[in-house]
Amino acid sequence: RRYANTYFDRQAGQPIAALGPRDMIGQTFYGPTSSTDDINTFRPLHLVIWWEGIENDGCFCCVCADGNECTKASAQSCGECIQAGEKCGWCTDEDFLKQGEQKSTRCDEIEALIKKGCSKASIEDPRGTVTVNKNQSLTDRTKDGVKLKPDQITQIQPQKLTLDLRSGEAQTFNLTFKRAEDYPIDLYYLMDLSYSMKDDLENVKNLGTDLMFEMQKITSDFRIGFGSFVEKTVMPYISTTPAKLLNPCTSDQNCTSPFSYKNVLSLTADGSQFNNLVSKQQISGNLDSPEGGFDAIMQVTVCANQIGWRNVTRLLVFSTDAGFHFAGDGKLGGIVLPNDGKCHLQENMYTMSHYYDYPSIAHLVQKLSENNIQTIFAVTEEFQPVYQELKNLIPKSAVGTLSSDSGNVIKLIIDAYNSLSSEIILENSRLPEGVSISYISHCKNGVSEKGENGRKCSNISIGDQVTFEVAVTAKGCPSNGKSETIKIKPLGFTEEVEIVLNFICECECHEDGIPNSPACHFGNGTLECGACRCNEGRIGRVCECSKDEVRTEDLDANCRMDNGTDICSNNGDCVCGTCECKKRDNPEERYSGKFCECDNFNCDRSNNKLCGGHGRCECRKCICDANYTGSACDCSLDTSTCLASNKQICNGRGTCECGVCKCTDSKFQGPTCEICPTCPGVCTEHKDCVQCRAFGTGDKKDTCEKECSYFSLIIKKKKEELPQPNDQPYINHCKERDANDCWFFFTYATKNDSTVEVHVAEELECPSGPDIIPIVAGVVAGIVLIGLALLLIWKLLMIIHDRREFAKFEKEKMNAKWDAGENPIYKSAVTTVVNPKYEGK
Repeated sequence: RRYANTYFDRQAGQPIAALGPRDMIGQTFYGPTSSTDDINTFRPLHLVIWWEGIENDGCFCCVCADGNECTKASAQSCGECIQAGEKCGWCTDEDFLKQGEQKSTRCDEIEALIKKGCSKASIEDPRGTVTVNKNQSLTDRTKDGVKLKPDQITQIQPQKLTLDLRSGEAQTFNLTFKRAEDYPIDLYYLMDLSYSMKDDLENVKNLGTDLMFEMQKITSDFRIGFGSFVEKTVMPYISTTPAKLLNPCTSDQNCTSPFSYKNVLSLTADGSQFNNLVSKQQISGNLDSPEGGFDAIMQVTVCANQIGWRNVTRLLVFSTDAGFHFAGDGKLGGIVLPNDGKCHLQENMYTMSHYYDYPSIAHLVQKLSENNIQTIFAVTEEFQPVYQELKNLIPKSAVGTLSSDSGNVIKLIIDAYNSLSSEIILENSRLPEGVSISYISHCKNGVSEKGENGRKCSNISIGDQVTFEVAVTAKGCPSNGKSETIKIKPLGFTEEVEIVLNFICECECHEDGIPNSPACHFGNGTLECGACRCNEGRIGRVCECSKDEVRTEDLDANCRMDNGTDICSNNGDCVCGTCECKKRDNPEERYSGKFCECDNFNCDRSNNKLCGGHGRCECRKCICDANYTGSACDCSLDTSTCLASNKQICNGRGTCECGVCKCTDSKFQGPTCEICPTCPGVCTEHKDCVQCRAFGTGDKKDTCEKECSYFSLIIKKKKEELPQPNDQPYINHCKERDANDCWFFFTYATKNDSTVEVHVAEELECPSGPDIIPIVAGVVAGIVLIGLALLLIWKLLMIIHDRREFAKFEKEKMNAKWDAGENPIYKSAVTTVVNPKYEGK
């Protein structure tokens, strides 16, 4: 409704708002692509519209139909076609195109090309492949087994592949990873030597031999190194007064001069040498709280030769009790040049701290990943939150809480190593533009993940094997068809998988092209894959025209039908005097013909289906399938839908027109003229005639010969002898009552030749009279039984009543209490009188 006055039905020449909903069904509407468009430049919207319900209570539904990626590409060559999408194919049959069709019609989905008449053998549809070039088996050994060099250990398989990539088609392969036992480890301990770490230095002095002893339980090939850092040697990070440059601490403390980073001990297998050199180190000092640790991490990472890194597990332990400076902080000291990420160690000292700014976190992440270094941040509890956030930005890193004096550093390192080594994270190198990669992990206990979680597996123990399903997809023709190489590796490990990418940008038939072919208008193009690829400056289906001639009036005249005004019937473009018909958004719909005057979608419809769904539309006329006729192929010549249950067409009471019964008898209705609401049943309708002919009785006995001779009568002795349903089809079994209340039985059947046959059983079923004696005896017996029952019930009730009364009496008797005192109304018969004058004498 919002755009009802904007979008137009071009054929009706009026806005959608002027049309009723039912008028819109199956129509193609046109709308603007920009605010400056007029009705002649509107693009087709191709709305698929249907209407449900009645006029006042209905549902108006629109679905926009869009063309597929193959037809959208308007490919002019086989190479362009296969780059459009995975499902696209190119028909190389030279006779495939119909009159008026563009060269790009050769490019479509495979099934669509076959439907259009292109044989499968003539369709170019190259597919990608996966080739494994190097596939060494995974190393399976024990700690006490044969000692192998690091480059002899294989933990990931395969090691090299070649992928041939077709646009849009993913090539999938599996990578298997297995942690090897007794894998060598290099550990570099990088320590903050600012004054606040004084007590920590004392505990680290014996770290070499103690850590060596613990790590021998994990690997027999362990090396350890040591480095220290403080801060950039410029203001305001340190004091630059001569005295403070010699001793940055207070006068009663003996501290070494400040420095940025110093490599004290390159990686070595001698733990005692570590103890000896570290014990000689002295604390230094600086002014601000954050330290210059990022400068030190960068140098440790990129100076592989000076540090002595091997291609084994590389661990960097970063120990501090403070925060860190990062890129941009160098401006405080007048340092504006970004860190170059290169090694600047001279005599094991970082000499360019005053020249280059601190590295950024992203720069560190890149270098740590490139050099397969896993970082362990051993920091005090105060700075745990800061380094936890940093850990989230640096893959394959861990954070441990360092005690105030670094007394727990060995346990911290062991725990962090176990945590890091138990997680496998795959990382790929930079992908060429137009190439994408996805992962699905299959980890322990059948756990599978997709997306970003598909890159990793956790809780992996030594000897565990996990699999990653990797899919690589290209879009178009990346790198102009040149081969590219990418690498996939597990973070923290030196092993990697090399993948060579070859891009399929041309069809095989491209190699067989015929330059300057006579078929391309006197050699003006290359006949390639069934079509002409025109030389520069030439256009047309067979390169028959130069670009300078495209819009001449003489050529346009060849594109007007019957000398009309419309060029290519307004359904195409005139190119070199030949109509090239426009494409429809719906790839199933096509314009065709010399003047694009034909199409396969503007034929009559029935039930909202083109040609009723029973034919094909050719040049706006329906070509009906067998057994169908009519302008919309909606008239069926098949009479099977008109057969009634008696196998008669329309029950003999109508005619079959277009597969639908038209009842000629007004009393009958229904799809096969079998329903007659006002008609009696078959049995009731023919009862009187059957009765008069079989038994000479009934209402029609006087007119029987005249009215009841329309059927043949067959007499049977008993009803059991009458035909059964399985003996004869379309038979009616009847049971009717005569005037004497007797039942008679007959069957009524209509044969295929429309004759009626009636079978009647002579034996009647008449009801017998009542038997008086049993009835009387039953009544008397019933009365007696009812009387006895009433007496018994009365007796039972009296017994219950007496028992209740007796129980009540007994209860009152038990509860009675007798008073032992004198009767208040009792008077004794003896009267005693005392003489008051008597004194006992």
